[in-house]
Amino acid sequence: MPTEPILQVADLTLRRGRKILLRNLNWTVQPGEHWVIMGPNGCGKTSLLRSLVGFLTPTSGDIHLMGMTYGKTDWREVRRAIALVSSSLQPHIPGGEPAVETVISGIYDQLDFWGDATPADHRRARKLLRQLGAAEVIDREWAYLSQGERQRVLIARALAADPDILILDEPCAGLDPVARADFLKSMEGMVRACKGPVVVLVTHHVEEITPSFDQLLLLSRGRVTASGTINQTLNSKALSHAFGRDLTVRRRTGNWQLKLN
Repeated sequence: MPTEPILQVADLTLRRGRKILLRNLNWTVQPGEHWVIMGPNGCGKTSLLRSLVGFLTPTSGDIHLMGMTYGKTDWREVRRAIALVSSSLQPHIPGGEPAVETVISGIYDQLDFWGDATPADHRRARKLLRQLGAAEVIDREWAYLSQGERQRVLIARALAADPDILILDEPCAGLDPVARADFLKSMEGMVRACKGPVVVLVTHHVEEITPSFDQLLLLSRGRVTASGTINQTLNSKALSHAFGRDLTVRRRTGNWQLKLN
């Protein structure tokens, strides 16, 4: 029997003034898939993400998530079902907050959580941090975490809420080459072991696409230019068209590489 999609975006159009940010965008995410969203600056990635988490209201079209229809569902339910990990959250984390408490705040969907966390909350938060390779920072304060450690903590925080979709918005931004390699290894382990949410990676860099990501949504000028399996869609022709430059994409020993011709 066919399964119901986790997410279905139908003819999504988003206008602000005279500018069209998204135009008739269609996207369907099935259970068990892990997606990459790519495209040049200004292609509509941020507008799509902001629409998915309810920060932008579409001009037309529909978004359905786990049986919920945007605009007809309590936004609190929608936002618990879809988690966005973005650098924009980092300034809102208190500098003196230990990593384990930051993760616990995700369980209750509250920044700077001051409630009474249960022993089960602490166990869950510590387990998630260990699974993401961040055991050494469990009790370390936010102000003393590196950028890579902060990303792991924020991912653990997002997972603590048991979302159906986890979106990682350019998670390697600001990382040095060693930290990036370590983070990508940790991310791949998480996605490979992930039995819960669909994971969506938003990136500009094909080098950051690890083997467990199997689907690609390629955007350009607010439109979908390619959508489908990585093996079918991540190629020189598709990326050259999207970015408007002559590019060569190849895969060697499991790693993607891009060259400007």
